[in-house]
Amino acid sequence: MMKGKLFLAAFALIGFQLAKAQEVTTAMDSIKTKEVELQKQKDAEKAQLEQKLKEDKQAYKEEKEREKEAEKAEKEKKRLEKEQKKFEKEQNRIASAEKSLAKLKDKQSKEMKKLDKMQEKFSRNRAKGKMTPVEIEKENLNITKQQLKIKELEEDVAKAEKKLSKLR
Repeated sequence: MMKGKLFLAAFALIGFQLAKAQEVTTAMDSIKTKEVELQKQKDAEKAQLEQKLKEDKQAYKEEKEREKEAEKAEKEKKRLEKEQKKFEKEQNRIASAEKSLAKLKDKQSKEMKKLDKMQEKFSRNRAKGKMTPVEIEKENLNITKQQLKIKELEEDVAKAEKKLSKLR
């Protein structure tokens, strides 16, 4: 009987150990499963973070490209505005030169008419014989001064025409 009890105790002990061994194996399997799941989760998070980083880099690159394009467009706009101002300034210069030339020609024309009148008046008075030699010299001096004025105006007109042709 003792042998039977001993056998039974040994059998119970072996059975108990087998049950524990299966629990440990099951526990080990569940730990390994959890580790694998954790590793998969870490890998998924890592891939997700890498994807997000890649998307962020792409978005940053696109933003920089847009900024660069906007800057380029702004520079082009400023360049065009500068050209427009330069063109308008040049047109104003031309208009001013044309106006100045027209004034000079008008003044020259008036001075020529004045000279003609002076000469005509001088000729009439001289023909009548009413003028003294001093008056004749005085009138000749006035006519010479008027001719000098006209010459100066002709030079000014020539300069203005040269300036205008240079501007065009």
